[in-house]
Amino acid sequence: MYLTKEEEKMYDGEEGPAVAKCMEILVALGNIYKVEKLVDITSAQISGVSYKTIGDAGLEFVEELARDAHVRVPSTLNPAGVDLKTWRELGFSEEFTRKQLKIVEAYQKMGISTTCTCTPYLVGNVPVFGSHIAWSESSAVCYANSVLGARTNREGGPGALAAAICGKTAEYGYHLDEARKACLLVEVDADIKNSDYGALGYLVGRKVGDGVPYFKLQNLPSTDELKWLGAALASSGAVALYHVEGVTPEYRTALNGEVEHVSIERSEIDEARQKLSTTDKKPDLVCLGCPHSSLEDLRKIAEFVVDKKIKNQLWVCTSISVKAAADRMGYTQVIENAGGKIVCDTCMVVAPIEELGFDVVGVDSAKAANYVPNMCGMDVVFNDFQKLIEFE
Repeated sequence: MYLTKEEEKMYDGEEGPAVAKCMEILVALGNIYKVEKLVDITSAQISGVSYKTIGDAGLEFVEELARDAHVRVPSTLNPAGVDLKTWRELGFSEEFTRKQLKIVEAYQKMGISTTCTCTPYLVGNVPVFGSHIAWSESSAVCYANSVLGARTNREGGPGALAAAICGKTAEYGYHLDEARKACLLVEVDADIKNSDYGALGYLVGRKVGDGVPYFKLQNLPSTDELKWLGAALASSGAVALYHVEGVTPEYRTALNGEVEHVSIERSEIDEARQKLSTTDKKPDLVCLGCPHSSLEDLRKIAEFVVDKKIKNQLWVCTSISVKAAADRMGYTQVIENAGGKIVCDTCMVVAPIEELGFDVVGVDSAKAANYVPNMCGMDVVFNDFQKLIEFE
């Protein structure tokens, strides 16, 4: 792989051992994928943040890098394992939280924004069309490639961190035009909305694997619905890019000759919705926000629960930045008055919710429904939030 003189200096350790280690990671990845060169990036989004997923080995790794490294591009963190402010109120243990805070502190020392969220595009990390980036959280990758038209592979946590520190990533995969073409045409013969998009993504992700689907929809999806679609595609398959006719920025050039065609009917979406639930019991904890809730999501939840009292526990997961806006709009107060909680920095997938005494988790996210049974060992019920929340 060709390295510029600047890259050779980093690789040879002239900018310190941490930078050299990160360049070794990038070059090793490049050699695996037979890459010719590195490319400059404009932003990074780094996973491997929750102590639940990276453990002591991950904590040691980031603390070692933090002694000598600093990111070169704007960089944000994936969700942590707890709400960094209200962890005690939510029931998380002090031992877990102590190590979680050390992880976040190490990232902060490297200059990475500690707004821990899987929706960095809602908190200012918004790459422009065609820009090269290094993002690692699967739903964020899908959104950046598909909705924003930026270019990133599904980076691993160490790879994205190395890219942030060096300001570069290997030029292969979705950084190249040919990888961004569709391989499957999906015609949806149904009127869909809200969590139907998650069920659709779950269905198509299982069909397409790591391919690139192209959707023809009867509806005009909102940005939140595109968020849910991409998250489900990325979790049931390994989709990093999709196109929606008339909606996403690259759809006009996405189809290149004949591709496989499938039609999705209402009955298939309904069947997928049923499969995403592992029990017919009522949830004692309802967790919304996977990916993290937008301000619009919070508005809809607040309007639904206003002047009511929620019977089951309700967590609405979002970023600290979106919560600040919800505070000002009054949505936070409405939800809390009803008995719900706005939970920042974390979510039901990467938090140790299995230790908090709940039995069944209700989610409106197909991604969460796909992950919670394995990652938390808990039963899950998938539905629209209006059907999950119960009132006294």
